[in-house]
Amino acid sequence: MIKNIIFLLLVCIPIFVFGQTKSILVNGVNRKYIIYTPKDYSVDKSYPVVFNFHGGGMTPAEQMLYTGMNRTADRHGFIVVYPKGVNEDWNVGYGMSYKDGTDDIGFVDSLLSHIEKEHNIIKNKVFATGLSRGGFFCHRIASELPHRFSAIASIGANLPDSVAYHHKPENPISVLMVNGKADQIVKYDGKKGGYFSALDTYSFWKTNLFTIEKIKPLYTDRKTENGKSITILETKNTDRILTLITIEDGGHTWPGADDFNIGLPIGPTSKELDINEYMWNFFNQK
Repeated sequence: MIKNIIFLLLVCIPIFVFGQTKSILVNGVNRKYIIYTPKDYSVDKSYPVVFNFHGGGMTPAEQMLYTGMNRTADRHGFIVVYPKGVNEDWNVGYGMSYKDGTDDIGFVDSLLSHIEKEHNIIKNKVFATGLSRGGFFCHRIASELPHRFSAIASIGANLPDSVAYHHKPENPISVLMVNGKADQIVKYDGKKGGYFSALDTYSFWKTNLFTIEKIKPLYTDRKTENGKSITILETKNTDRILTLITIEDGGHTWPGADDFNIGLPIGPTSKELDINEYMWNFFNQK
């Protein structure tokens, strides 16, 4: 859904250490990915892993540069994996057959197994995040690979109808969602025949993640220094957390990222929230 950002990224971002581009063969298809190890990486240590899924029409390199997650990985010591979707897309059943389209779940499952063989991975600290189409796909991961991932964080992406329809309510994991009310690409209020609203997505996961007697609700509505509102709706227990962050004037962007949306219809980028830091704190509570 987000296209042609890379040129602005390449001319505006200072060069820093990049990851390695690699590939694996999955069901006869050569699938590519980028992997980044933190600056203090040692073969004698074990690391958490964050899978970072690009938006529709983007590439892993664009996602890596735009989100700036390598710097966060250096600060906190985790490995980042940037998988590549076929035709820069992910199968979430929205615009593609859920059952008969690209087997992206099989790809991610195989890729994780491959990475576990090449690196020392903390198996209960494997996480997924993604923007737009990649965020939609994170919801599918929460549904179909909860035995492999501990938590997801979707940015600018609600729950696809097809994921809800095919949902497998087993081994629920923590879910973080970040949505902007000014997002004109993935609408906060949802799209009929495509995806839920942000609040209905929250309600869906709340129903599937928690039993009534264990719910601990939290609602925060705060004004930032610029007078802009960020609402945090959260439910948690000792095992998992569900959080919806609503940015009142947020667009279809990665909060805290640099502005590379000049001339692109993706709306404003929130500077009130460094989503990489917030996300890592969310993940690290597991």
